[in-house]
Amino acid sequence: MNRIITGQSNSGFSKDGLSRLHDVLVRHVESGKIPGLVALISRNGETHVEALGTMRHDGGAPMNRDTIFRMASTSKPVAVAPVMILFDECRLRLDDPVDAWLPELANRQVLKRVNGPLDDTVPARRPITVRDLLTSTFGLGMDITLLGTPILSAIFEQGLTPDLPTPMPEPDEWMRRLSTLPLMYQPGERWQYHISNDLLGVLVARVTGQSFESFLRERIFDPLGMKDTGFHVPADKIDRMPPLYAPNPQTGVFNVWDEAKGGRYSQNPAFQGGGGGLTSTVDDFHAYFQMLLNQGKHGTERILSRPAVQLMTTNRLTPEQQAVRNAMATNNVHLSFGQGQHGGWGFGMAVRTYRGDYAPIGQFGWDGGSGTSTYADPVNQLTGILLTQVGMSTPDSARVIHDFWTTVYQAVED
Repeated sequence: MNRIITGQSNSGFSKDGLSRLHDVLVRHVESGKIPGLVALISRNGETHVEALGTMRHDGGAPMNRDTIFRMASTSKPVAVAPVMILFDECRLRLDDPVDAWLPELANRQVLKRVNGPLDDTVPARRPITVRDLLTSTFGLGMDITLLGTPILSAIFEQGLTPDLPTPMPEPDEWMRRLSTLPLMYQPGERWQYHISNDLLGVLVARVTGQSFESFLRERIFDPLGMKDTGFHVPADKIDRMPPLYAPNPQTGVFNVWDEAKGGRYSQNPAFQGGGGGLTSTVDDFHAYFQMLLNQGKHGTERILSRPAVQLMTTNRLTPEQQAVRNAMATNNVHLSFGQGQHGGWGFGMAVRTYRGDYAPIGQFGWDGGSGTSTYADPVNQLTGILLTQVGMSTPDSARVIHDFWTTVYQAVED
């Protein structure tokens, strides 16, 4: 197993704390529940990387620092940056209705009851704005507590989410299908997960006249040196990607959800999903989150304005919206294995608004259902990234994530 790789000294991590971090991660790998992982922590110019275990659950090639993972919902904090660039350049405004670029979202109908029939609706009180999409409050989203309701069943039937066996259709068809559904809530009323983040990618493509990925590459990936990040993995890199496992919840047997070669990331998808479609490495994501910690700068180059970063990484929810989000997280912990309990939400990412574990208020980032976790912490000037190939069909990868963050913070020393 690869040991810690270090940069310059005086980082503010204790030697004993780093040793404990290593030992805890090794214990998870040796349990047989997590075949392999790559973790990176960074503070004050020093970076530590752990690459442990193997790509496959039955052995084979080892995990390496440059292993490419499916980032799942940790795509969200990255995919929001192009929208902020368009704000910086005054090509978008926060409170503009989206109808000009997304006419499919004009003149919405809203369900009278969120669990009611799809044709029992009232007109939306106002148009959907860009701000509604950025804050995940435009009126439609994934709420697993509503499984079995007509609206959530319709979202699945229309193929509007990335986790179904059939890939999502190209953006114009995806928008057409979305337009056939009523909203669950009035625009701006309630925080809801995921769908807004995919909408942002369509918005960027239509405003710029470029594909979402080409704009991301030109303005974010290339300037930051994120050479291994994209919506698919080229053939000459596919050997660096492990399979993604979704263990059987009852037996723990490793079911392959997606193979690397011939899998859903081996070719460019019809829909480039900002909500969960990126593949990447620990170093690429470190570059992005370090840029956010640097208030939008990468070296001497400015990627985002300081106010854009501050908007993204500050809680944007009203007290009422936050109360609903808190209730969803704390009352349904069995669905998320404790992930998502941070209080607030900025643009495309969680923002800590209360101290519920070792992380301080103000920490921002997100987790992914493929067993990934990516956060930055302005208080401690710290970045942490943990990537596994085990989806959250069982609590195993969530437990590694919790233990990773506990050991990261107990290692902080000034």
